[in-house]
Amino acid sequence: MYQPINLDSHSSFKQLQPGRIVRGILPQEWVTIVAVELRNQPDSRVVTYRDRWGSVGTQVISASQIDSLEIASPQPRSFDGNGTLFRLVSEAYRIKHIDLVENLLAIHTSRIEPLPHQITAVYETMLRRQPLRFLLADDPGAGKTIMAGLLIKELILRGDLKRCLIVCPGSLVEQWQQDLKERLQLDFKIIDRDWQIPDKQYLPQTTC
Repeated sequence: MYQPINLDSHSSFKQLQPGRIVRGILPQEWVTIVAVELRNQPDSRVVTYRDRWGSVGTQVISASQIDSLEIASPQPRSFDGNGTLFRLVSEAYRIKHIDLVENLLAIHTSRIEPLPHQITAVYETMLRRQPLRFLLADDPGAGKTIMAGLLIKELILRGDLKRCLIVCPGSLVEQWQQDLKERLQLDFKIIDRDWQIPDKQYLPQTTC
């Protein structure tokens, strides 16, 4: 935050020093003074500045233009904010955008050691082609549960999946639920014929 201070003709060019932040050289924009040079005319200066985008420019400032310039005076900052709340907000933003820098987030936050073919199927094929539909088929014991779980968890962490329904043979329901819970920390609820449908707002986020 900056508190603008109007310059006047008495200040001359004394306050136009390198490193100062000034408004008025460019319309309604703060710039940083890089250098101030004296040329042939004593009542003007050649000011080199850098704008907020990093671009460098040069402009001749005369003594009559000094009155229209404002120099920034940094306001004192207080550090009496809620540190716990700041930490929570910053952590939320970090988690929200972590997929931009961490491509294997679901793997690193799970208790699994995926095989190369599982990583290839999930991260190099399915995730790169969202929202296409896929039929994931492989030999028994190839780790289809892990691959499906990785895809589900990665989509959840990226904010692309809110609810998930898994339909599987009755004999495998509890095994799927246990594997997803223990290996991927995905908490699925089992829905069978005895399960009564509650209000829509109380539907579980993940069901099996």
